[in-house]
This record gives sequence, C-alpha cells and structure tokens, in this order.
Amino acid sequence: MTGGNERRIFTYETLVHAISGAAGSVVAMATFFPLDTVRSRLQLEEERQSKNTLATIYDLVSKEGPYTLYRGIVPVLQSLCASNFVYFYTFHGLRLMRSSSTQTARNDLFVASIAGIINVLVTTPLWVVNTRLKMRGINGVPEQNNNEYNNLLDGLIYIWKYHGIKKLWAGTLPSLLLVTNPAIQMMTYESIKRRVNESLAGAQTPAWVFFAIGAMAKTIATTLTYPLQLVQTKLRHGHNYDNLPPDAGTIQMVLYILKKQGIVGLYKGMEAKLLQTVLTAALMFLAYEKISRFVFRILLLHRPIVR
Repeated sequence: MTGGNERRIFTYETLVHAISGAAGSVVAMATFFPLDTVRSRLQLEEERQSKNTLATIYDLVSKEGPYTLYRGIVPVLQSLCASNFVYFYTFHGLRLMRSSSTQTARNDLFVASIAGIINVLVTTPLWVVNTRLKMRGINGVPEQNNNEYNNLLDGLIYIWKYHGIKKLWAGTLPSLLLVTNPAIQMMTYESIKRRVNESLAGAQTPAWVFFAIGAMAKTIATTLTYPLQLVQTKLRHGHNYDNLPPDAGTIQMVLYILKKQGIVGLYKGMEAKLLQTVLTAALMFLAYEKISRFVFRILLLHRPIVR
C-alpha cells in the first residue's frame, strides 16, 4: 500500500460516494418510513399481534391517527444520514486504498466489515436516542411519559447525564455482530453489479437494475441476520419482560425469547422488516448510483470509478 494510495481516502471521490450514500438513504427512508414504524412496533410491543404489514398500518392509523406512522422521522433521518455518510466514506475510502485488481467478493466483505465496525462505534448513540424518541408514548415500553428531550442532541445529553455514558452504547454487541448485515449486502451488491457491468460491455446500466440488485442484496442480508436485529432494537430501547434484568445482555435476551416464545419469537415482525429494508435499500442504491454519477459528471472526473 503506497503513500499515494493512503491519501486517496481523503479525495473528492470518496467524499462524493459518502454524500451520495447519505442522500440516497435519506430519500429511501423518507419514502418508506411507515414500514419502519410497523417493524419497530412489532418488535417492541409484546402484546401486539404479528399481523401482516397492511393490517398493522390500518390498525395503527385507526387507533392513533396517521401521524403515528411518522413518529420520530426527523431523528431517524438525521441518524441515518450520519451513519451512511460514515459507512460509505469508510467503505469506498478503504477500497480506493487497494488496487482495483483486488476488487473481489472476499475483499468487499472484508472492507465492508471494517466500515461497519467503525460506523457502529461512531453512530450507536444516535440510534439509541432515536429509537427512544420514536417509541415515546407507546404503551408498555419504558420512558413512555418521559418528555425530558425532544431531539438527538438533548437526548444524547440526557441519557449521558441520567443513565451514564454506557447506556449510549446499549446494543453495541449485537450491532457489531450485525456488521455482517451491511457487509453481506455490500458484498452481494458489488459482486452482482460487477457481473452486470461486464455483461453490458461498457453500456450504461439501466436504473431498474440497480433497484433490483439492491433488493436482492438486502433480502439475503436481512434474512440471515434478523434475530440479532430484533435483539438489538430491544437492547437499545429497553424491554418489559418479566423476570429479566433491565441490563440483560444479548445472550440472556436471546435465551429468554427462545424460552418464552420459541424460535418464532426471534422472527417477530420480519415480514415488515423485509418489506421495509428491501424497498428502502433498493431505492437507496438507485438514488446513490444516480446521484454519484451526476456529481462525478459535473466534477469531470475522467478517471473511472473503482467498483
């Protein structure tokens, strides 16, 4: 690895990828946010029946009004923007440091894993706060009457002051394990895209292809890692399980759910999660590709993008 390669992590090219990834994720999440709300409610409300997504949306709107589908959207978009900026910047920066000849599925998995670890350590506090903000006022979950903070910054300060800095990184262990999710997603996406680009022999890839590849990649990643995502959500927000300590860890949580609900309990809300994440990831990759290509064209970067 040469000094020149090391400096490429601080180039405009890496920055464009980061901004495009962040912008694409915000567009996608804003579009499909109600599906994320359904996923959160099914994961955190033990008494809620695991209905299909449309039935759950109808149930929420009829009982709580349409606003509830967009509860907490601002902090979620803020956290997602920061998270994807860090992830795409790190991922593409590390890839640019390596020779283009090493762009293989194994290399993509390795680089994506490192990017995911860095992202988790940097942005977990943001997700802890926005999960609590999103679920405030929901019956049966902790802090339902807590109005001490209403935005990310106030939430970070409040949790640090009254619950300790450790609480800001609640759920970090499953989050680190869940690095496999975006890693598998990016590996699959980049591998399929390379094959598509080769088959097109230099022709421009149609927009719907990016959407389809993103959907396939996310379906595979989410199906393999969903139980950890469910546990992560409960650790970030807190739980109301009887006979389980409030500070229960990942293993305790998994064993408790298995004992009380069986293997099905670890997949509660998966339909909503799949629908939300697949559509969101597909639109995110589509927007990311279009935005990055547009910006690169404006900047007149003649050097081909390393894929």
